[in-house]
Amino acid sequence: MAGHQLIDDYLAELARRLPADDVDELADGLEEAFRRHQRRGLSAAGAAAAATSEFGNPDLIVREFIRQAPGRRAALALLASGPLFAGLWGSSLISAQAWTWPIPLGAAVAFGATLLAVVATLVAAALSRSYQRTKLTGPACALLAALDGAMIAAIAMTAPALSWPMALAIPASIVRIGLAVRTVPRILAR
Repeated sequence: MAGHQLIDDYLAELARRLPADDVDELADGLEEAFRRHQRRGLSAAGAAAAATSEFGNPDLIVREFIRQAPGRRAALALLASGPLFAGLWGSSLISAQAWTWPIPLGAAVAFGATLLAVVATLVAAALSRSYQRTKLTGPACALLAALDGAMIAAIAMTAPALSWPMALAIPASIVRIGLAVRTVPRILAR
């Protein structure tokens, strides 16, 4: 880097709260701004102050990175689509009288508890003020895909007949599984 303590401290603050790749990208821009201000005749201290001022308060930068984090955006999308999936699967289970199926109570309770944990994790990731916590969406997304797969398997093995709500719920869940498989690596890589 430019070697000025003000810039080093500024980047250290960002490095504590953002992924290294993002901080490296910001460092490149900060270095460029620092050099530009020096070419305009500012001292090293003046150029460092002008460059960091130009970039803005680290808290605002971190907030914007969190707002745009892949994990946060995926969590918001999953939470927004949740009621649609609940309606599709709820009407599927009601129309097929799922309460008469031979599914062990423990399996049903474990499914419900896992679903609640996934929703709580997605809410925490969506509302987080920490970039790292937005990554919780990755495991939650993977669990949600597993729950979708379990629901499809349960329908295939125990439903007496395919109903029209199932004909909508199954492809919707297959699409969500595919999106999860594509999204999880992107979330965890950052």
